[in-house]
Order: sequence, then structure tokens, then C-alpha cells
Amino acid sequence: MRVPLSWLREYVDLPAGETGRDVQAKLISAGLEVETVEQLGAGLKGPLVVGQVRTIEELTEFKKPIRFCTVDVGDANGTGEPQEIVCGARNFAVGDKVVVILPGGVLPGDFQISARKTYGRNSHGMICSARELGMGDDHDGIIVLPPEMEPGTDAIGLLELVDEVLDIAVTPDRGYCLSLRGVARETAIAYGVSLRDPALIDVPAPNALGYPVKVADPVGCDRFTARTVTGLDPEARSPIWLERRLQKVGMRPVSLAVDIANYVMFELGQPLHTYDRTRVQGPIGVRRAQQGEKLTTLDGAVRTLDAEDLVITDDTGVIGLAGVMGGADTEIADPVTDPATGVVTGTTEIVIEAAHFAPVPIARTARRHKLASEASRRFERGSDPQATSAAAQRTVDLLVLLAGGTAETGVTEVVAPTAPRTVTMPADHPDRVAGTEYGRETVVRRLQEIGCDVEGSDVLVVTVPSWRPDLAYPNDLAEEVIRLEGYENLPSTLPKLPSGRGLTESQLLRRQVGRALAGAGYVEAPSYPFVGDEVFDQLGLDADDARRRTVRLANPLSDAEPGLRTTLLPGLLATLRRNIGRGAHDLALFETGLVFLPTGAETVPPRLPVDRRPTDEEITELLAALPEQPRRVGVVLAGAREQSGWWGKGYPATWADAVEAARTVAREAGVELVVRQDQHAPFHPGRCAALLTVAEGAETLVGHAGELHPRVTKALGLPERTCAMELDLDRVERAAGDRVTGPRVSTFPVATQDVALVVDTAVPAADVERALRDGAGELLEDLRLFDIFTGEQIGEGRKSLAYALRFRAVDRTLTAEETTAARDAAVAAATERTGATLRGA
Repeated sequence: MRVPLSWLREYVDLPAGETGRDVQAKLISAGLEVETVEQLGAGLKGPLVVGQVRTIEELTEFKKPIRFCTVDVGDANGTGEPQEIVCGARNFAVGDKVVVILPGGVLPGDFQISARKTYGRNSHGMICSARELGMGDDHDGIIVLPPEMEPGTDAIGLLELVDEVLDIAVTPDRGYCLSLRGVARETAIAYGVSLRDPALIDVPAPNALGYPVKVADPVGCDRFTARTVTGLDPEARSPIWLERRLQKVGMRPVSLAVDIANYVMFELGQPLHTYDRTRVQGPIGVRRAQQGEKLTTLDGAVRTLDAEDLVITDDTGVIGLAGVMGGADTEIADPVTDPATGVVTGTTEIVIEAAHFAPVPIARTARRHKLASEASRRFERGSDPQATSAAAQRTVDLLVLLAGGTAETGVTEVVAPTAPRTVTMPADHPDRVAGTEYGRETVVRRLQEIGCDVEGSDVLVVTVPSWRPDLAYPNDLAEEVIRLEGYENLPSTLPKLPSGRGLTESQLLRRQVGRALAGAGYVEAPSYPFVGDEVFDQLGLDADDARRRTVRLANPLSDAEPGLRTTLLPGLLATLRRNIGRGAHDLALFETGLVFLPTGAETVPPRLPVDRRPTDEEITELLAALPEQPRRVGVVLAGAREQSGWWGKGYPATWADAVEAARTVAREAGVELVVRQDQHAPFHPGRCAALLTVAEGAETLVGHAGELHPRVTKALGLPERTCAMELDLDRVERAAGDRVTGPRVSTFPVATQDVALVVDTAVPAADVERALRDGAGELLEDLRLFDIFTGEQIGEGRKSLAYALRFRAVDRTLTAEETTAARDAAVAAATERTGATLRGA
């Protein structure tokens, strides 16, 4: 909605010197989206005057038509002599009044005018078109003014060329602001001044003498006002002030009757339609269209109507799409001059339609026929049903004033009875919504400012004004109070959290795991949880692998990925491949997220209600329909784990780094992780580790880590020796049990003992380590495997495992005897449980 500031001032007494920018700031504070303030006439400088063409000489020696004119500009040029001007336009004749800018003047865009020689003649100024003056895009010809204008009159003021126009993006809930009346009301409230409501005019009472109207659909049309004006002058044209206001709001002037209807629509927000009464046959009717009916609209298009379309009819059939566009058969005819007699003929009798149509039918009709109009834009947002009579009367007054018509005494009003809309609201409801204290007096005052009638004390009964169909609930009224009091005045306060709340243990663990992996050099790379069957083939999963059973989506984003993931690896590996393809070769990525494992016991989910909270039983049914959704953590690695450089030689990422990532996760959870050799797709059978947790003496498989199978890396387009790890984070958390406290730090010295044990090659190092820990007892602080050796010295099928054992007591310095005894106990336990022998013994 474009709002000229000069027009707005007619209804609101703005402070002297108030600019469009100032008004913009006020309206934005009140909740309106004022996008821009256009400065019309910016840079325009006179002398710009009215001139009368005295002579025209056609210059025919040039490729295009050129005219050499003399123009009377009165005393504006200081001499009173006609001004010589060269012009290429041809839409004016001798005696016409035109707009002339004289040398020294400046047009918008810093186009300076000076006397110059062109086409062999001296031109002292320019005859202006609408586009050159910033009045519109019409550049086909110059402006021809009404004959009553005096030469030499200042055209800047006459044409209202200098103005400011506010461009407001009206949201769907504020349809009343698609009018000067609505914006003026908001402006008056913002400035705290009174409003001169243009709809408050005297309107005659309805009677039986008006043009007959029959409304067959009172739901679609609950109010229809008809007025008739006769004796119109067909030669009457729109005055300059009317044309300029329409141009400023973005409408093209057409003819006096149409311009007046458009003017009143922008002024009051009530769309109108005017009919040539001589072309309307019988009563005007409102009904639904019959399927397949035809109508030629004003734009010349023949439209096939739908049974849901609301239409205007007469005895001949459909004559208009209600609230959207009129029909061509009843439009106001352009005046025609008889060349023989000079008599002008045209429309002299007009029927004015001012009706209120329901928003939904109008919106659907406009979209169905792809025919959005200024009228439909207002009706579909909800116009003021009480404004029809005032709009019709305003149109009648302007037609009588500007076209010399006579208003007939008949007034038609067809009204479907409706009760005023009321909303009951506690007086402190806006306070509770905003989190501040306004008080009843402020709430009542603000609601009254927007046109509401308010009754009651602690509980307010609010009668909503007819122009605000968006106010239907207490929260709507609270929003009005809050916005008018100023969103910027709302206090900024943080909510007070009750004690004992915060992150859950699971949330804390996920954060700790993410920080630990990031600290270890991994980059988090979340991926979409969608997979297709093809990726399972690429991963080399067996046909009966449980990971192939996925939850299928009813409306997948891609037909190639219709299922929900059962493992994190496809997404991580796809991200790895994408980054490698873009030039990154050394990568370590991780992700934590849910996987979706159907059990086969899922039920059909219930349809939950929308008018109440679901019951506990309904929520239980809904949860029963869901698959298992454990949370997992996964990593993938490719390229160098440590870069080479001046600091030394780097090394590539291996399966051991993937296993260490799992240990990093386990350490954050406070869980002992057991690593065993395994075979599990998609990992290399000789470089795959099963990851297990130990709780109450029982081992639980929680994931796998290792190097991907060569066939998998080839199928996925990944580098050789790509490694990965996936761990069930929920199982790891359950294995942790209660959260452990931090260890006590001893100030006593540490005692170190090394042992090398020889065991069979098939014995896992993890079993030997566990036996050593159990045997050493509470004095053992740490144990680390630092060497593995195989060779002839220890025999075929045997391996040597060298461990560093650190002993320390929390309350004393250990003696050599205590350290040796603890070491011997550890070796004895390993010998008994794994068959280990002390190397060299």
C-alpha cells in the first residue's frame, strides 16, 4: 500500500516539519512494515510552468518527426515573449496547455536544462512528459493540461510533484491498512492526535426507490448497497489532483467514473464497481455461478466459471465476478465524438455497487482464475462491512461535484443481520502475555483507540470494530495492546530456572563425547538420516543382515533414499567422499545421532486430537508405533592422521586410530572397553575389532571399529585404508551405571615395574591386561601395553606382550617389597587365566 504523505495529512494533524522518515519510524514502532519512503520530485528545480502552444512547425528533413514550437509561458521567462522549443512528441496541438521547463531548471535524476541548438534550431527549454517529471512511466507523449490553466502558472505545485510516499507491506491480518483511512488511524494513534475519519459522512436511509438488487447467497454477500447517478457530463475528465493521487498510490487514471471509484477504494478501503445503467438489464443479483458459465471480464478474457465462484448477474446472465473484476458488457463507455456534428456521447447514467463479500470465496475465485485485483486483495483480507454506505455516498458526492451529475433519491441496502463480534478477556491478560504490567486503564485506552467498545472491570467484554475481522481471541487483543505500547518497551528478562533442572545425564555425555572427539582432531559432520538399498550393497551387507530392514517413509524426499538409516556409516562415508572430491584428503569426521531399527512389533499409530492434549493411553499407543531409536556415535578417517613437516615424520590413519576413538568415547562415559578381533561388514576381516563393555562381569557388544574392506572402498569411491568406528552410545551409557566421581590425586611418588609375558598368538591382549589389573589390586594406578614381539626367540605361535605397570598408594610411599608383591600377584593372575609365562624366566 502506497501512502502519499500529503494525502495522509488530510486526516491526521501531523506535527509541523514531520517528514516521511519520521512517520515511517512511528508506524514501524506500531507494528506496520513500512519498507521505503519514496521522495517524489527529489532534485526537481524550476522554473517549471504551464505553457500554451502558439505555433507548431513540422521539421521534415530528419529521420524522425521533429516539431519546432513556440509556447506562451506568460512572464515566467522574464520577457513575456513566446518560448522557442524543439519537441519530438506529437500528441498535442496548437492551443493545448502543456508543462514546460525553462533553461536553468533541473528534472529528477539531475537532468539539467539549458538553451541549446538542436536539429538546426535553438531550443530554449523542454515540453515535459509524465515520466520525465517522475509522475509515472508514460513516455509516449507529453502532458496535456486542462484548458482552464493559465500560462506561466507554477506547475510544481499544480501537479503536486514534490511529495513523500510511504510504501507499506500490509500483512494479511491488517487488511484495514489497505486504505488511507486505516493508515491514518494507525498514524493518529502513534502520534496521539485525533483522526478525521473520511467514512463519517451523512448517508441517507435506505428506501424502496433504489435500483433493485437480489442477493441469493447472503453468506457470500452479507451487504449490498446500490446508488444511481444520472445526468453525467460525458466530456468531464478527472481533475489533476485526483489523477495525481491515483498515480502516487500506483493506479493509472482511466476515466472520471473509474478514477472516482478507485479513489474511494484507496481512501476508505471499500472496493466499488460502477455500471452503465443503460447496459444493465433488470435487477442486479448475487449468486453462485453455474458450472461452465462464460464471462468476458474487463481485461477482454473469456472465462469459464466454476460453481464456487460468486458472481454478479442481471436478466441477461453473469455481468461480473463478484469482488474480483467486472464484465465487459456493462463497463463505462469511453466518450466518443461525432466527427460530423462534434457531439460527444458516452455514459451519462451510472449504478454504483458497494458490497461486502466473504473473504474465502473471493480469494479462491481470484486464484482459480489467476485474476488478482486491487478489489480482491482487499476483500480476501476482510473489508469493513459497515463502510459500504459511506463509500457509495462518497462516490455519489464526487460524481455530482466533478461530473455535474444528479443523485437519485433511491437508496438500496440489502443486509443480512449479523450480531456484533465480542471477545471476553481478563483485564490482566495482556500483562501476563507480555510479562509486564500495563494495568486495566492502559488496556482499555489502547483497545478504545483501535475502535473497540470495552465494558467490565476485572473481566473485559470487548466489542470488536467492523474493520478488524482479525480480532477474534484474547491473544489478538493482547497483541494490539503490546504493539501500541511499543515492542521496544518490553522488558528483557531471562526466565528463572527452578533448582534441580538442567541437562540430563545423557545430554551431558553427548556434549562430553563431542568435545572429546573434537579435541582429538575430529570434525562434526551431521548428515541426513535417509538411506537407500544401494548403499547396503556397496557396504557388502549380507542379504539377511538386520541393517537392511529399514523404516520406509510415506513421502520420502528422494525415491533413491526412501528409508531411515540403521547405521551412521552411509552418511559419514558420503560426507567423506564429497570432501575428498573437493580436494580435502586428510579427514577425520564424527557424528552422533539416532538410528531407526524396526522390531516388527510396531502398531498402527492413532490419529491424535487437535482440540485437547492427548491422553496417556494415546501417547502410549503412539510410542508403540515407533521403531527403536538408539543413539550412536560414529567416526571415519582417511589420509594422514598426523601431517609430516619440519617437526618430524607423519603417519597415516589406521584401524588403531578408529579403535582409539572408541576408547575416547568410553573414557568420557567412565566405561571399561574391551577390544576383540572380529569379522563384521563392512570392515576388513583381518582389521576389524569388536567393542565390548563389561558390567557386573558380563560383556556387551556395543560397536565395531577397523579398516573398511577394499571392495567397500572401491564401491564407494573412497581412498584405500579408510577406517571407521560406530558405537552404541546408549549401551555405553547404561554400562557406566552411576556417574563416577573424580579420582583422588596422590602426592606420594609412583613406582614403575615392567613385565613381559609370553602367550599364545590367539590370546587377546585385552584378556592379559584384565588379568594383570585384577591381580595387581588397588595399588595399580595405570597399565600400558608398550610392545608386542614375535620371533624365533619365543617360539612359533607365541607372542610377547610388554606392559608398564604404575603403582602408587594414596596415603604412603610404597616400599620395594610392596611393589614387587603387587607385580608378582599380577603376573600370577595372568599365568593362571591366560597361560602366560614371564619372558626370560
